[in-house]
Amino acid sequence: MRIAYLDCFSGISGDMVLGALLDAGVSRQELEAGLRRLPVSGWSLEVARVRRGPIAATQVVVRSDEHHPHRSLQEILRLIEASDLPAAVQQRAAAIFRRLGEAEARVHDIPVERVHFHEVGAVDALVDIVGAAIGFELAGVEQVIVSPLNLGGGRVQAAHGWLPVPAPATAELVRGLECYSTGIAHELVTPTGAAIAATLASRCGPLPAMRVSAVGWGAGSAELAEQPNVLRLFLGEQPSEAAGREETITVLEATVDDMNPQLYAHLVERALAAGALDVWAVPVYMKKNRPGELLTVLCPPEAAERLVELLFCETTTLGVRQTLVRRRVLDRQWVTVSTAYGPVRIKIARLGGRVVNAAPEFDDCRRLAEQTGLPLKEILAEAMARYRQQSTETAQACPSST
Repeated sequence: MRIAYLDCFSGISGDMVLGALLDAGVSRQELEAGLRRLPVSGWSLEVARVRRGPIAATQVVVRSDEHHPHRSLQEILRLIEASDLPAAVQQRAAAIFRRLGEAEARVHDIPVERVHFHEVGAVDALVDIVGAAIGFELAGVEQVIVSPLNLGGGRVQAAHGWLPVPAPATAELVRGLECYSTGIAHELVTPTGAAIAATLASRCGPLPAMRVSAVGWGAGSAELAEQPNVLRLFLGEQPSEAAGREETITVLEATVDDMNPQLYAHLVERALAAGALDVWAVPVYMKKNRPGELLTVLCPPEAAERLVELLFCETTTLGVRQTLVRRRVLDRQWVTVSTAYGPVRIKIARLGGRVVNAAPEFDDCRRLAEQTGLPLKEILAEAMARYRQQSTETAQACPSST
């Protein structure tokens, strides 16, 4: 799998993404050719090698004759649709603008249909966002991962006057992402950069296991005294021999010794419905030697806040521990087999394309057992037998070439 990792130690903006992509080897000619398919004129790209502190980086500046026109979300989506760019590029660019529109709608408390962009409606923002979508497509990127975002601080001048950093739209866009500030009085993450990261990134966390093939440095427009104002981009492949796909999840823990055990089943159901990946409880001895339970919830980082709130509301705990951890998981898919008693889904786990685990869906088998009156173990055995038969027939019909 082709991976792009955005290292946002000095924030992220649309022009920094373009600069990093070009610096990592994306063809400027192909990028510009794609952008010229947008039905928008009066712009040009200036690409230069600059220094930001001790680091040499690529800076991209979009020159335009426009002076921040107001465009609605629908106008922008129509421009993208009229570009005749590849479907994947159009989908990525449109998704970024929709994310921006939803953030602006929340900030101003208006329907998304009434959102009119100011700065992000201008040609330079169109070029940044559509150019990023084109660049990732040219680089063959299948998955984007982003580091925690350094937001900066202070205030910034916008169309509506002075705003705190992060700007309101940026603050909305980074929900679910890991963020921090080193106290630099500068806007490090722009709304455009936040929208690109929030929309395209499959997860936020540390550099994943990957075989790096290129590194690109994209320069920001400002020179910072505190650190190089650059975005670092790693391009590479996930090693095929890697023991599963790496991802970052949140672990929530709480200990209770005064909770009615009847509440556990209700808690588990609500937690899973709220986005938990798994929930369990184990017996522990707490202070004063009282027996209690250690509740553990695994969840995606973006679901952590609502699950913390759920633990406070549905249990008697007074505190929840929260930890980010890295885990490796096998790629999974579902196939359906036809048994003599009805269809059953089979969950398949793959390692490097090779099936290493397969198991019938328990709820499907239990439902068939209840309908037929047969022992559940017979339904499970029948489902696995049908899966093995189907797998053998498929392998015989599609022999590998030598």
